[in-house]
Amino acid sequence: MTKTPVPLRVDDMTAFTRALSRQLGDTSPKHLTLMNMVARSAGFQNVQHLRAVSAAAKRLDNQTEPATVDARAVERALHQFDAFGRLRRWPSKRATQTLALWAMWATMPANQALDEREVSTHLADEHLFRDPATLRRTMISCGLLTRDKDGTNYCRIEQEPPVEAKALIRALSSRRNARVALATEPQRA
Repeated sequence: MTKTPVPLRVDDMTAFTRALSRQLGDTSPKHLTLMNMVARSAGFQNVQHLRAVSAAAKRLDNQTEPATVDARAVERALHQFDAFGRLRRWPSKRATQTLALWAMWATMPANQALDEREVSTHLADEHLFRDPATLRRTMISCGLLTRDKDGTNYCRIEQEPPVEAKALIRALSSRRNARVALATEPQRA
């Protein structure tokens, strides 16, 4: 007759081995020896090996699976930018607007306070439809920029962009690099 395996789950190995030691009475080995015996019977080299495997499993459980990128949304947003990575027009769809704003956010200096004029000048370099106020206000309402109550000292809010925004930022970086290279290229006569 075959035996049906019966799983045993122990939440705390220390409490389990103490209870086992009490039941064994005077014949019980020392606590650490008994813990090593239990670990070996579970298929581990010793209790340290069991702890290492358990810690690694917890770390792996805490990792999140990389989210899939909505490539179509990134493509829609990418079409809103010219060959030099500048936003050509204000997108009509809110989702595309938000992705475009993340691309603008990525160009803003991190951890640096800017006045309104500096933010407007920076945004003017990144778009072609001449409305930095809309970009500024919408970035604030989307939680990408912050400003003081009196309207001064704008600052980029440091945060992790969504996966689609990261993909768009990566795609636009080569276009922006081409713009920078063209701007720094010596003028020919």
